[in-house]
Amino acid sequence: MPVLLVSEGCPASRVRPILVVEDNPMDLDFLLQAFAEHDVTNPVRVCRDGEEALHYIATHVTPDDPDLPTIVLLDLRLPKVDGLDVLRAARLRPVWNQVPFIVVTTSRENADIGRAYELGANAFLVKPVDFASFSDVVRNVKAFWLQTNQPPYRDPTVRKP
Repeated sequence: MPVLLVSEGCPASRVRPILVVEDNPMDLDFLLQAFAEHDVTNPVRVCRDGEEALHYIATHVTPDDPDLPTIVLLDLRLPKVDGLDVLRAARLRPVWNQVPFIVVTTSRENADIGRAYELGANAFLVKPVDFASFSDVVRNVKAFWLQTNQPPYRDPTVRKP
């Protein structure tokens, strides 16, 4: 099951990737453009449906795996396997239970919001409809989740004292 490798990042300063689970090409394009606009240096791994995401989760199962993401941006409305089912499956794995999941979806339904949080989502964001708003969301995600928040798993190339 192919996972699109969007960027390698800088090998000298290896950082964990961002996993994006998104099937909509326009939303994915907005997201990647916004990452570039805000100088997000993390490599980006993309799964285009829930089945690919489940395969990715099942393949990367240890904290020292350099492809274990620092955050996951997860759409709910996915082909093959729903985003809530992806979240549920991820949270059953001890390593993935600690990875922050940010739901980014078109749904504003209280049932979806509540269920996502019950299953362990760390944040729930409604997708913006234009690039400027998408860019603002990415700026905020970068500021908090990539710069301020302390991730559960650090860069695997950094040696422990």
